[in-house]
Amino acid sequence: MDTDKHRLEKAKAALRSEIQAKLKTLSPEERKSNSEKLCAKLKEQSFLQSATSILFFAPLPNEANIWPLLESAIAGNKIVALPCFDSDRQIYKSRRVKNIHVEIISGQFGIREPATGCIEIPPDDLDLVLVPLVAFDLHGNRLGRGKGFYDRLLQNFRGTKCGIAFDEQIVEKIPAEKTDVRMDFILTPTRCVTAAL
Repeated sequence: MDTDKHRLEKAKAALRSEIQAKLKTLSPEERKSNSEKLCAKLKEQSFLQSATSILFFAPLPNEANIWPLLESAIAGNKIVALPCFDSDRQIYKSRRVKNIHVEIISGQFGIREPATGCIEIPPDDLDLVLVPLVAFDLHGNRLGRGKGFYDRLLQNFRGTKCGIAFDEQIVEKIPAEKTDVRMDFILTPTRCVTAAL
């Protein structure tokens, strides 16, 4: 069993390196243009329009920039949350953000997150979670950054899970295990994929 797990981890690490190398070939202009297309496509989706509470993420430099949508969701009176790292428990929690200009700090791993004064929102109180991906397949399997933080955050989440990625991040098959949480949708600049079973 340990051998299988080790083999799976090696396969994931190799795929992670391959996709990250591919993403590095995107110019800043391409990344910006693709992010804008992705945001426009995301705004068209009924699952975003109907959601009253959404967990966004703060994108890393090589990820799709959905940050502009966070501000428009707040302006549209939606409940907006971001992951916040709990260093004592080594897990992410979600906290509500009402003003990104005063409530955002640089948190663990240098990722933007809500300040500690922001109210925690249990994942079950959220309608929609937008999840960053390193890679994905058409079955809704995602490859994350490798620490399992999102899998633990989403373990008992019953709302809609939408992975966010560039088209360059699609692969034929993600080496997935039971603890990996599958997405309901994957959204890229050119398409919205409903996860196939």
